[in-house]
Amino acid sequence: MIFKSDYRSHLPINLYRAEQTRELDRYAIEELGVSSLLLMERAGMACFRQIEARWPNAKHITIFCGHGNNGGDGYVIAGLAKLAGVDVTVLQLGALEQMRGDAAFCQQRANRLGVTIDTILNSDDLSAQRAHLDNSDIVVDALLGTGISGAPRGLYKQAIDAINQCAANVLAVDTPSGLCVDTGYAEGVVVKAQLTLTFIACKQGLLTGSAANYTGTLLFDDLGVPQDVYLHQAPSSLRLDLVTLLKCLPFRPAIAHKGDCGHVLVIGGAEGMGGAAVMAATAAARVGAGLVSIASPNENITLQAASQPELMCPSAKYEVDLRGLILRANALVIGPGLGESEWSILALTLALESGKPCVVDADAQNLFSESSSMQAHSSCVLTPHPKEASRLLHCSTGEVQKDRFKAIGVMTKTFGATVVLKGSGTLISDGQQISLLSAGGPAMASGGMGDVLSGVIGGLMAQGCAALYAAQLGASLHAGAADRLAEASGVRGVLATDLIPSIRQLMQSTSLANNGAYE
Repeated sequence: MIFKSDYRSHLPINLYRAEQTRELDRYAIEELGVSSLLLMERAGMACFRQIEARWPNAKHITIFCGHGNNGGDGYVIAGLAKLAGVDVTVLQLGALEQMRGDAAFCQQRANRLGVTIDTILNSDDLSAQRAHLDNSDIVVDALLGTGISGAPRGLYKQAIDAINQCAANVLAVDTPSGLCVDTGYAEGVVVKAQLTLTFIACKQGLLTGSAANYTGTLLFDDLGVPQDVYLHQAPSSLRLDLVTLLKCLPFRPAIAHKGDCGHVLVIGGAEGMGGAAVMAATAAARVGAGLVSIASPNENITLQAASQPELMCPSAKYEVDLRGLILRANALVIGPGLGESEWSILALTLALESGKPCVVDADAQNLFSESSSMQAHSSCVLTPHPKEASRLLHCSTGEVQKDRFKAIGVMTKTFGATVVLKGSGTLISDGQQISLLSAGGPAMASGGMGDVLSGVIGGLMAQGCAALYAAQLGASLHAGAADRLAEASGVRGVLATDLIPSIRQLMQSTSLANNGAYE
């Protein structure tokens, strides 16, 4: 199956936590007079429209409902399906008498419309529905919504297991049950949906961590609430948009020459790892750096860089050589294939002490995590994947992934630098605002991707881009290029160097409009 790059597109920029979403909902209802029942009906209608559009031939729908508003949405869907002539059954977890408010009203209305409602009070009741589930075309998850705390337990866990074991297409209402919408962490079982439709606010946890394993296609509907609602609550994070970022790319004058466009020094490429430095350097050149050099202890680096003869490979064996190269550069990229030798430690020390814009990646981060004397600065960009982040934070990878937002907050505060926490739903922050990258996917699961990213960011910084902007734009270009390739030819077999031409093409999408015909 070809990977679709738009499975997380057409989403708002502002992202929120569950508590903030509840406050937006409360403000709309209590302060602006929006009917809570109307919102529930709009949510159910939005879901049913998606069912009709995506699975028009569905004849049998099973809806799992909990007791909260999420369950109320499920009953609205059930009533609409019944009116449309579709065979629909609701499996209600727990006694109907526990339904309250608008959810109870929607349940009673569905009952009057003739919707079949089977109450599930124990595992035997659930087991009795297995054959019915196997015959369903669509299963709707309206169980838990955003109110879950911890892993699903008891009957809810069993219901989620039953949903995941059936062959039907699954629609999750607001969020897949079991997923933490604040962090994207799956503490226990989570519904695996083909489609998730989220409401009022786009929850940040639906776009990072483990979320992509469970949401399927993610869509958003504001349910028509007044836009004043969003002025009442500042977002917890912001989703990055490549088109918007590209509009801020520095203007390149018609008379620009290579000396005006920055000099990147890539430090790394030790024996046996020269390719990492070459990939980073090539990426820096392709995003527009005027000059790119590689400083390496590897005497064969010139041979390895021969495939890209524009790259310079001066002698960097001694400290005096390194100091001179760092002095002449506008931006540094240290880490790709750096190794952990005495030369590597010296190079990292000199790079950080220079105070120049610097991307600290790969082996350089490992050395940095082991040193108490090295200090980053505000023009540094650290680019850890979760394992490297765990070393920087002296914790487990699991702790990082349990709350990626917390992890990046601690790193920016500790190191005083911009941090790019890589992985599904990459996070970027300079300590002020967290940005989330919703682009990218499994096509990026191959060696060298991080080296290319570090080169892209370094190349942008050499051209005068501030650390945060370079990190945001660089990561967005990198992920966008991977999505393009995945959509064209699938997710397997994409190499890091395959991204470089696509990254350059993406940069041109607005550069010609901004900069004239000169590049």
